[in-house]
Amino acid sequence: MGDFTKYFMYIPGVIIFLLGSGQFRTWLAMVRQGAVSALIVRCEHVVKKDNKGRDTFNYYNTVVEYTNPQTGHKEQHAIKTPTEYAVGQQVRLARSAGGRDITIIDAEENSIFHPFIIMVGGALMIILVLFQDQGKDVYSMTTLTVLLLGAGVCMIYHYLKMKRKKLMPIEAEITDTYSRQISKSTKILRGDKFTYYPIVKYRIGNTENILRCHVNSEQESRFKIGDTITIYYDEENNQILEQKEKLSTLVGGIIFAVLGIAAGLSVLAVVMS
Repeated sequence: MGDFTKYFMYIPGVIIFLLGSGQFRTWLAMVRQGAVSALIVRCEHVVKKDNKGRDTFNYYNTVVEYTNPQTGHKEQHAIKTPTEYAVGQQVRLARSAGGRDITIIDAEENSIFHPFIIMVGGALMIILVLFQDQGKDVYSMTTLTVLLLGAGVCMIYHYLKMKRKKLMPIEAEITDTYSRQISKSTKILRGDKFTYYPIVKYRIGNTENILRCHVNSEQESRFKIGDTITIYYDEENNQILEQKEKLSTLVGGIIFAVLGIAAGLSVLAVVMS
């Protein structure tokens, strides 16, 4: 049983590696081909079930309108997305790694770690477990040092990068809420569970825009229509951010960096002895 269960230790590293590699391919395609601004013109929920009532299709048929940089003409494109977008919302598009499919670049601001760093971190977690299985304590501690130091440096860098941005606060009015069901009622857990996201309207200059925020709550009453929330405009990059820099990111980064240095010193002490 022990020989079998040890393989479960590899699962987190594999999941993180696959997640990072997928995001990295999207980022690489965006760098090579560029990203374009688009407008959501339609977003329809598509649900299809089999004869036993099980979902076979459950997605949003999202139609975007954008100006093709190659032809200069306006075009519309349908994309299957797992999340709902507000009609009129501005988004950014990029082609997939294969160059055939168009994808929506979503939630860039929420990522502290670059997709390549996430991919490398997942690989290091796999290597760490491998060294532990082989009883190579020095190698495993060295890998742990790189992981902790890398995470700490990335978090500190992210905080400083956000701190340097000249963000202009904007008061956005909540016009609607989007709800996503996360679980259904069972015999053990009573009641369906939902997550609620505010849809806000804001203005930059003379242009009015719509945004479905990533901030969310399990309480619908938190986002009352007519209330306002503060978002931030990065004029240099022409981008809306929902949050500015967080002190907790800096503190967490320092803690990880200190732990990484301590692990590195312990490796050095073993090698030197």
